[in-house]
Amino acid sequence: MWTIDSTVNEFFIGFPESRNLFDTLMGKISDIGSFDLKVTKSQIALYRSRPFAWVWIPEKHLKRKAAPLVLSIVFPERDPSPRWKEIVEPSKGKFMHHLEIFSPQEIDEQVMLWLGRAWTDAGISR
Repeated sequence: MWTIDSTVNEFFIGFPESRNLFDTLMGKISDIGSFDLKVTKSQIALYRSRPFAWVWIPEKHLKRKAAPLVLSIVFPERDPSPRWKEIVEPSKGKFMHHLEIFSPQEIDEQVMLWLGRAWTDAGISR
């Protein structure tokens, strides 16, 4: 199970809306199963044996108004949902899907299905 520590608190300093969305996401995702958090300067990775999702604050890096939080998930293929802001293939067979989150209501059943799939995949040895 994940725990909030000082590095998570530091990550969100100056971005209370982003923190609220992160807390909503963490509250919902804890039902999926156990995972760990790794906080870096630019993002927070959620992982099991390997990362399955990342959250980041675009405004920290773009220095302009943007979505308060982005959730990024990797799948072995492109997901056809029009909800994705962007899908890129950083390496063959790994498609990074970026979802902008503006409100807690957007962290819905579909998002939880995507996260559940990614969580399951991250526990499978390859």
